[in-house]
Amino acid sequence: MKTILQTENLTKIYKVGKVETQALRGVSLAVNQGEFVAIMGQSGCGKSTLLHLLGGLLSPTSGKIIIDGEDLSKVSDAQRTDIRRRKIGFVFQRFNLFPTLTADGNLRLAERIHSGNGGNAERRREVLSLLKLENKINNKPLELSGGEQQRVALARAVINNPAIILADEPTGNLDTENSKIVLEMFKQLNEKFNQTIIMITHNPEAAANCNRIINMRDGRIVDN
Repeated sequence: MKTILQTENLTKIYKVGKVETQALRGVSLAVNQGEFVAIMGQSGCGKSTLLHLLGGLLSPTSGKIIIDGEDLSKVSDAQRTDIRRRKIGFVFQRFNLFPTLTADGNLRLAERIHSGNGGNAERRREVLSLLKLENKINNKPLELSGGEQQRVALARAVINNPAIILADEPTGNLDTENSKIVLEMFKQLNEKFNQTIIMITHNPEAAANCNRIINMRDGRIVDN
């Protein structure tokens, strides 16, 4: 089975003036293609820092991050941005949709950023249909419920077939019913399309949908 993501002895130290805070302390992990992985731990354990490092949003203090064969720790900022654009889809707790664009427009923008062209209307319809949004294609974010907005955000993350989806507390702003819907969508993407997903969550019920749970404490992996 192909290893799609690997870290080796990953550390991250934040500096504010003379004060140093070590957020990650030698994290090594491997994720195979097609896995649906939850990363859990108490607030401040380093899980969000880890996710941002995996997504190339932060640079490590030391250690390696290899995404689909490309070493993020050996490239320039511009190259890291390019790898992120080509290989990673993000889903955040805040939906971060463009309010003036429809659901289809948000997806078209993601396609243009990825490939520079007008995108694939058939692919957009397929993804929106999978996420039960086929009747909302022309709705703007304020015309959608919170759960529908999160599903549009999920559609935007997968529209360009990323190697990995990174999700940071994707159900954190949703009620129980919408949380179940969004998690079921993640499961379908994983099972039907072999989509690799790494999800940060503090919710054991959400984590129970995953193939594997990685527990963190004090900047280290304690169980995976």
